[in-house]
Amino acid sequence: MSIAGYLTGRLIVSKASKTSPDLDTPSDLSKAATDKISAALNVLLADAFALYLKTKNFHWHVSGRHFRDYHLMLDEHSDAIFATTDQLAERVRKIGGTTVRSIGQVAKLQTIKDNDESYVPPREMLRELMEDNKHVAAAMRKAHKLCDEHEDSGTAGLLETFIDETERRTWFLFEATRQEGSNAA
Repeated sequence: MSIAGYLTGRLIVSKASKTSPDLDTPSDLSKAATDKISAALNVLLADAFALYLKTKNFHWHVSGRHFRDYHLMLDEHSDAIFATTDQLAERVRKIGGTTVRSIGQVAKLQTIKDNDESYVPPREMLRELMEDNKHVAAAMRKAHKLCDEHEDSGTAGLLETFIDETERRTWFLFEATRQEGSNAA
């Protein structure tokens, strides 16, 4: 038993150097796999928080003749996005990693760009969110590939569900922005 294990009365169960012995979760994944998958999931988590807040921002500030429909749709989307955050963070912990701890860390990791404009036309809001959701789906696919490489079927399965949900949001946003009688957005 190490000195830390002796002092805390806890057995260190992995070789993770950055993880406190009190948070050291057992996993059959290698440290390299845990580190890589956790890093990918933490970026997805940061993007989920960023996309959640952007979606809520647009939900609060949408205006115009489709206000009610867009307002309700964006509320549904934000709820679905927020629901992924706990599952992503808990998955990181299940495999022995640590996850984001602050808004500052989210800001450093996020790849979704914020929108702080005082006014955004409704159609532009939906188009921007559509592109952001496409970006998130692509990042999830890359993370899924990483999971496959390290035989982490639990995380891969979770990502498959989230990819489907993200594609559904992308589809709804696309359809809401289509021009009448055209497939052009």
